[in-house]
Amino acid sequence: MNQKEIKELIELLVEKDISEFQMERGDVKLHIKRGDHAPVVLQAAAPVVSLPVASPASPTVTGETAKPPAPVTAVSAVDEDANLHIVKSPIVGTFYESASPGSPPFVGIGDAVNEGQVLCIIEAMKLMNEIEADATGEIVKRFVNNGSPVEYGMPLFGIRKK
Repeated sequence: MNQKEIKELIELLVEKDISEFQMERGDVKLHIKRGDHAPVVLQAAAPVVSLPVASPASPTVTGETAKPPAPVTAVSAVDEDANLHIVKSPIVGTFYESASPGSPPFVGIGDAVNEGQVLCIIEAMKLMNEIEADATGEIVKRFVNNGSPVEYGMPLFGIRKK
């Protein structure tokens, strides 16, 4: 079963509002559960790559041999500032600080931002998803490097509300 087939299956399950699905085909065992934002695990004898999904309500497919995300060490610094608002990733994908390579970043440390302003892009399944600020304030921290993989709920930016 390839990524395209898995993607089509997930889209069908979402379209038909099926909350749980289990399938076994050869050495691939697939179990998908939707609704409670729990990750879905694909178990296979052969290596399987991670497949990001563009909606937080959609299931996530991961493989036994998928690489973990890059470690984020600055998260512990968030505890030092109780007034810091954290913008978290709503999807799994790849973080980009600008619209295209060579373009200036959407925001930088020290920039004032308004609610609804684009902060970054997360690419998921060849779709570019603009991530907007959900608070007004000043960007004081960025937790992810350009081009790094991100997981659902992972901190992206720290905003000091005004």
